[in-house]
Amino acid sequence: MPKYSAGVLPYRHDGEDLLVFLAHPGGPYWASKDEGVWSVVKGEYDPATEEPMIAAAREFAEEIGVAPPPQPWLDLGEARHSSAKIVRAYAVESSSSLAFLESNTCEVEWPPRSGKHLTIPEVDRAEWMPLHDARRRILKGQRPLLDRLTALTGETHPPDST
Repeated sequence: MPKYSAGVLPYRHDGEDLLVFLAHPGGPYWASKDEGVWSVVKGEYDPATEEPMIAAAREFAEEIGVAPPPQPWLDLGEARHSSAKIVRAYAVESSSSLAFLESNTCEVEWPPRSGKHLTIPEVDRAEWMPLHDARRRILKGQRPLLDRLTALTGETHPPDST
């Protein structure tokens, strides 16, 4: 059975650039990784019991420390990770004042299979980045969400070279 996540992708214009707000996962495994690990601000939900838009708003607040920008949100549809996780995302135009404050935490076993547990933030940072940087830094399975955002906003972007 696939796992389901829902998330919010804030975007804004800065001159001619389209910028998006992405999150970097917390914890020692991800600490020195940059390319291909950033994500839409998202979290898991059960589609049988919760609407994805409600889950997306909740997860954004938990992982960024502030409420998501107010609607209207653009439905970007779903993207599938190689891990069989299905991500439903919503884009929303935002101001440059949106910033990361703090994330909720979770517990992980570190090092793996050591029996030792660490409490880590789910997100260690989030930032605005130009679309061309975001395409390189976002998880490969989420790149179609950036393509859909550019289509919905009428932006253009260079073809994906990966």
